[in-house]
This record gives sequence, structure tokens and C-alpha cells, in this order.
Amino acid sequence: MYPERVIDSTTSLEEIYGSLLDQVPCLRDRIAVTELSGGLTNRNLLVQGAGKKYVARISSNSSSLLSIDRESEYQNSLLAAQIGIAPEVHCYLPGQGVLVIEYLNGRTFSAKDVLANLPRIAQSCRVLHSAKPFVRDFNMFDIQKSYLGIVKERGFRLPDNYLSYAPQIDQMFAAMKILDDGTVPCNNDLLPGNFIDDGEKIWIIDYEYSGNNDACFELGNIWAESFLDLAALEELVDTYYGAHRPEKLARAWLQALLGKYGWTLWASIQSSVSELDFDFWAWGMEKYELAQAEFASPYFSKMLTQVTGK
Repeated sequence: MYPERVIDSTTSLEEIYGSLLDQVPCLRDRIAVTELSGGLTNRNLLVQGAGKKYVARISSNSSSLLSIDRESEYQNSLLAAQIGIAPEVHCYLPGQGVLVIEYLNGRTFSAKDVLANLPRIAQSCRVLHSAKPFVRDFNMFDIQKSYLGIVKERGFRLPDNYLSYAPQIDQMFAAMKILDDGTVPCNNDLLPGNFIDDGEKIWIIDYEYSGNNDACFELGNIWAESFLDLAALEELVDTYYGAHRPEKLARAWLQALLGKYGWTLWASIQSSVSELDFDFWAWGMEKYELAQAEFASPYFSKMLTQVTGK
């Protein structure tokens, strides 16, 4: 499910999390606990039980600042599991940030894997997007404004000239309103590591940011998180829709740009509050530099026109 990486000994993980894991019936007979790599807002523990493996996702207390709602994550994980695109949910401890899910035997994707499997990824997205409506909405225009308010209110770092792009965001909002097809249940955070290939299908994991959203945000975010070229985005979008859709290509490109702009502030918040040993500011500045280049590129005005169907 995730690349296995033992960070602490079993004993130290037991000392830290043992009493918490004991509250989950299916984990009480555990044989071993190791830590899995990945997870920038939580810790993922691989728990070996009697003949079965589980993943215990233990979230940070600061995640509420990031527009993560753990109850929504739980409910949406259940809805995604019901249609067979997400792992089974075994237990949830409300208020304690613990979600226990099935361990999937499969290969975690890299960016190269995403590029090599775009048609299969499009199919998995169509399955996810056919689920019953999720219990909340996710709109990066709103999320970005929320993050900006938090950054300003708490005095967190704001990238140079960040606010100067507000007019472009307003242009994007107006242009994408014209051919708005509504929302579908989306994961909204499909970096390569959230795809698991078991040899038969590609599973989608990690529903922290899940919510009803524009399908093109999902497609654009997949493309952006794997740093692929425009031809790959066109293949992904055309395969998803079953036809060449220039207006959808433009919509996915613009949504990807919006994502980079918004996730930049996510990184600012995390760099100030997270206890994880990770350079969130550098991660965010990489997103911001890409966003700046795209705002200044000829594609920006082209996509603003193309997304309206003209």
C-alpha cells in the first residue's frame, strides 16, 4: 500500500501508540507495528495482526487549519470503499484522529507509473466520481481564501508578490463559471503515492481532502502532482471524457494552476504548525514558482478563452 519503512523500533512505536491501538478491537492481537513512509499531515502505521495487515492513520491535531475534517474523511472513505475503489474501513475513533483501513497488497505509483497508466487512472477516477455524493464540498477557490485568511491572521509567511495574482484568480473564476457542469465525489489530492496497483485495478487511497468538486480539478491535480507535460494532460482528459474536449483540457489546466496557487498557502501553514520533519516551505515554493510561470505564460490567456468553449 505504501513503501514500508521502519522509522522506529516496534518497541518505541508501542510506547507511543500502544494504548491508542488497544482501543481498536482488530488491532489488539497485533504482532508487529512499523511506520510507513508518506503522509504530510499524519503518521501511517502498518499493523500486523493474526494473518491480516491493517493501516492505522493517526492524524495531527493541527490538521483542522488545513481544511481537513476527520469525520468527513471517515464518511467519504466509507462511500469510496462501498464502490470498491478505496480500501475497506475497519474502525474510526472520533476525536482521536485514528482511522484504521485495510492494507492493500499492491505497488505504490511513482510519477512514471502515472504517465504509463493514464487510461487506467482515468477509469479509476470515473469509478470514484460515480460514488454517492460525499458529505462535504471542496472548492479550491474557497479553500485558497480560507488559507489566506489563516496565513494573514496568524502572521505566517506569505510568498513574495503572492497577492498580486488576485486579478488572475478572478479571471479564472469568471471564465470557469460559463461551462460549469457541477460537482462529483473527488479525492482532491491524487499525488502518485495515492494510487495503488494490485495488478488488476488501480485503487485510490487517502481521503483527507475528499469532497464534491469539479472533476477537472481531480484530473488537473493528478497531472500537476506528477509534473507531466501538456500532452499527458490531454490524454488523461480525453480518456476520461471519451472524446477530445478542448474546453475540459483548458478547465483541467486552469484548475491545476489554481491548485498550485492554493497549495502554496497550505505549505505556509504547515511550515509553521507541523511537527513533522519536512521542509514544507521549500515544497510550497516549488508550487508557487510553477504557478508564477504559468500565470505569465501564453497558455494562461489561451486557456481562459478555451475554457469558455470559444
